[in-house]
Amino acid sequence: MARLTQKHYEQRLMLVMLVYMAVLFADGPLLRAATNLPLKALLAVAPVLPMLYVIALMWWRVRDSDELEQRTHLVALGMATALVSALSMVVGFLVAGGVLHWGGGVLIWVFPMLMAGYGIAYRQVARRYGMGNLCTGEGSAWMPWYFVLLALVMAGFGFNAWWHHLRGDALVFMATAVFFVVVAIRARVRQVRARQERED
Repeated sequence: MARLTQKHYEQRLMLVMLVYMAVLFADGPLLRAATNLPLKALLAVAPVLPMLYVIALMWWRVRDSDELEQRTHLVALGMATALVSALSMVVGFLVAGGVLHWGGGVLIWVFPMLMAGYGIAYRQVARRYGMGNLCTGEGSAWMPWYFVLLALVMAGFGFNAWWHHLRGDALVFMATAVFFVVVAIRARVRQVRARQERED
């Protein structure tokens, strides 16, 4: 199996996330229209398939890293897992105690939160190990626009939720959209700085 470079990883990740968003958009109406229980179950779990590929991509990326980078990935993943697990327990107890009235749909956010936590923790751990930002110089030029696209999609979900009077969901989606806008701006700033450093 060929070595997975950072650029190839980003390109494949972007592609599979676009597939994931397309499945999400198409899945909702089909799921509401389905009356057959097995078909409904298949449609309900359809968005999981692209996420399984994301997990495989992450494994591939870690496998092809050197020992220091592998350690960085695993420490970051451990930190993110611990944080999300603790947060999930807090939310679970609040729901069990009747403080929050959230349904099972909130579980959809566990994996995205884990990935976001992993990304943040990775940068912190890499900085602590003196690795700097490994992705700055070799990241895809269109990575910021990918995050802008994610922000637009999340905003679309947010407006849709608001239209259907799901205020809590709308707030979460809009907050996620703002987060992706911030990430896009930071990615663009890093690219500009990296270009300036190469020119100097």
